[in-house]
This record gives sequence, structure tokens and C-alpha cells, in this order.
Amino acid sequence: MRFVEARLTPGGEFGLHLTAGAALMMAAVAVFAEVAEDVAENDGVAAFDLHVSNWMHAHAQEPYTSVMWLFTHLHSVAGMCVLVALAAAFFWRRAARHGRYWLLALGLSVPGGMLLNVVLKHIYQRSRPVFEEPMLTLATYSFPSGHTVAATLFWGLVASYAVMTAQRWRVRGTVVAGATLMVLLAGTSRIYLGAHYPSDVLGAMVEGCGWLAVCITGCSTLRRRQAAKAASAAQPAAPAHSAQTKG
Repeated sequence: MRFVEARLTPGGEFGLHLTAGAALMMAAVAVFAEVAEDVAENDGVAAFDLHVSNWMHAHAQEPYTSVMWLFTHLHSVAGMCVLVALAAAFFWRRAARHGRYWLLALGLSVPGGMLLNVVLKHIYQRSRPVFEEPMLTLATYSFPSGHTVAATLFWGLVASYAVMTAQRWRVRGTVVAGATLMVLLAGTSRIYLGAHYPSDVLGAMVEGCGWLAVCITGCSTLRRRQAAKAASAAQPAAPAHSAQTKG
């Protein structure tokens, strides 16, 4: 019971935040495994891939195509470098208010998650969609979507920061809704342009949530441990009581 209470304590070093992070990570791993199995067997969600991709490709038209190109470029490697640099400058200026831990989480989550995605692409080696008149042709593998995982990691971190620091619920809800919309638009743009199947996008979103849970939980645990050590060091030492002898 003591172990359970410690894991559910909101303010503990290894309390509720660690439990929630571990639960989210394990849930993401389980869902990703299901999606990957569907992709390998062309079953489940993957069974609708070709129908959705063909429908979106057949109905592609302006101004939607230009909008989709905008969001796909925004979450490319070059676009993510700009976004991450802006976020890093923002966290650096708030270093005194736990900004350095968010800066660490940013450095671990987005670049680290994009590298993880490259590894997963080479593990599954899924071919990209093929069309007679493609809008976009790429020679790399399809599953999971790199643009979508980058969007999930970055905007997920932004949403997490807003939830944990904003004072008003309206601000939190607005940022979370905006971040969710950005991830959905990034994923939709990849399907629309014919670069990915829907299951590629879904797998990338789940992958991003799992990796982000690891990074944010780890940085939060580090911050809490260092805060606890600082508080312990600041406490005055207990006065020494010397025994007096009677002569």
C-alpha cells in the first residue's frame, strides 16, 4: 500500500506524474503494435488505406492542394528546425522558471523522436502509395510518417507546456485545441499529397505520444529530484546536543 500511495502522490519525486507517464507510454506501445500488425497483415485500419488514399487523390483540387503543401512544408526537416529553434529561444529566456527542463525535453523529444522514426521506417520497410499522376514522389519508406511524428512531438510539447504553466483553463484549452489541429493538418497533408497511407499517419501519432511521454516524464522527474535535493540542502542542520557531566 505504501508503494501504491507513493506512485499516486501528486508532488512526489516518483509520484503521480511518473505513473501517468508510464501508463501513457505503455498504452502507446500497445496501440502502435496493433497498428503495425494491421499494416503487416493488411488488416484492420490498414484495410481502408487504399480506399482513403485513392479518394483523397481523386478529389484533390485548389485551394486545398496549396494549403496541404503549406502544412507539409511547415513540418518538414527544414520547417521543424525553425520551429524548434523558436521554441528553444522561448524556453531559454525562461530558464529561471523551469525553462531549462522544457528546453531539455524539447531537445530529447523532437530530434530524438525523428531519429527513432527513421529506425522504425527501416524496420517495417513499407512502400509508399503509388498513383498514375503523383503529386509527390519519395524513395524512402512509408511507415510511420516522419512529418506527422515531428508535428505530434512538437505541438504535443507546446500543449503540455501550456497545460502545466498557463493559469487560465481557457488558455490551456485553446492551446491544446490549436496543437491538435496542427497535428491533424500535418497528417492529413501527407495523405492528401499521396506520400502516406492513413495507417502511416496514425502510427506516427501514437509513436509520437509514447516518445513524448517518456521525454516529458523523465525531465519532470529530474526537475523534482533536483528540487528535493536543493530543499534538503537548504534545511538547517539539527543542533548537536552535548552531554554534560556532573562533577
